[in-house]
Amino acid sequence: MLNRRTLRIKVMQALYAYDQAVSSDYLLALDRIGEAFQPDLNSMVPQDRRLLQGQQKMAEVGFREWHKAGGIEEPEQLDNKEVNDAVKDAIGYYRKQVQKETTFYLGQMLQATESIHDQYLHLLNLPAALRQVLEEERQREARRFTPNKEQLADTTKLEQNPVALKIEANKQLQEQTIRRTLQWAGEDEMEALRSAWRNEMRNDPELLSYLAAPAGDYAAEQEILKHIYKTYVFKGEAIPALLEAQDLNWEENRSIVKNLVVKTLKMLEEGTDETMELLSLSANWKEDKEFAETLYKQTLADDARYEQLISGAVQNWDVERVALLDKIILKMALCEMHLFRSIPVKVTINEYIEISKLYSTPKSKQFVNGILDKLAQDLMASGAIRKSGRGLLDNQ
Repeated sequence: MLNRRTLRIKVMQALYAYDQAVSSDYLLALDRIGEAFQPDLNSMVPQDRRLLQGQQKMAEVGFREWHKAGGIEEPEQLDNKEVNDAVKDAIGYYRKQVQKETTFYLGQMLQATESIHDQYLHLLNLPAALRQVLEEERQREARRFTPNKEQLADTTKLEQNPVALKIEANKQLQEQTIRRTLQWAGEDEMEALRSAWRNEMRNDPELLSYLAAPAGDYAAEQEILKHIYKTYVFKGEAIPALLEAQDLNWEENRSIVKNLVVKTLKMLEEGTDETMELLSLSANWKEDKEFAETLYKQTLADDARYEQLISGAVQNWDVERVALLDKIILKMALCEMHLFRSIPVKVTINEYIEISKLYSTPKSKQFVNGILDKLAQDLMASGAIRKSGRGLLDNQ
């Protein structure tokens, strides 16, 4: 199921995408200043190009200084209305875009997280789609004028697998599949499944052994479905390639979806019926969602504060030269230490060290560890970070 590390990673990715978008917005704001001082080619009055270029540079300097100062206070007014108007326009545009990016990437993050559950439900529909593929193959063989030299195994047992039929009959899955369009219906999906069957599954010794065995062993029916999922859906070639093409985050979501699918198969005991409740994305999605939203919003809100803390902790190194992803990781960790009083400092530091190992540079682990350890000690000594709750007495 979903864990907090996955949520932290989703927040980190959202903040990284936000930063890239806002950097583009900054350049577009400067472009607006440039456009404001372009000569009017349709004017009957001669244009002073040198004057326009000088005004453009003054406006660009004013906007850059405002941005470098944190973009909080209004820029200093100059004795030039055209320059002041251009700076004001660029600031207004930039602020509006930043607000839009903040909302957009928050929504993207939550949607990407919630889509993990859709992936789980989508894959539960795979046995029904596989049965369709097997029926197609049987009909194609029946239409052949020349019998296939290769003797194909009788797949009736797999098509009538009672565990697969229980999944297909599940009321909750049926409802969610229709509501969220999660069935295997696209030609790309069905072709990937056909390819997986013909080139990967059909001659699998374990599957052939299952087909040859007498029916009646319910545990064996569960095991063969687990085998198909583990070997050809979460590994294999055709289906994983499809899932990666459909979702850029499939590689990191895969373990969560796999866990949900395998647990569901284990839950489908012989006595269960179509009313069995399927698994949720997390034990408490409302609480997890609030954690992710708060971490995202507050990391952005306190960006300047955390930038200053990092700058003070980085000795003999310009903070602007710190890798962007490392800065995001450090800022998120500082935000988490300040806001979430029930999470021990050690847990926070260890989590972000692990994330840096997965997503940042080879040397990031040591860098992140050193900076966070130093800042945590200083902030706890000053009382800026306070922890409360059971098991949080030792946070040094």
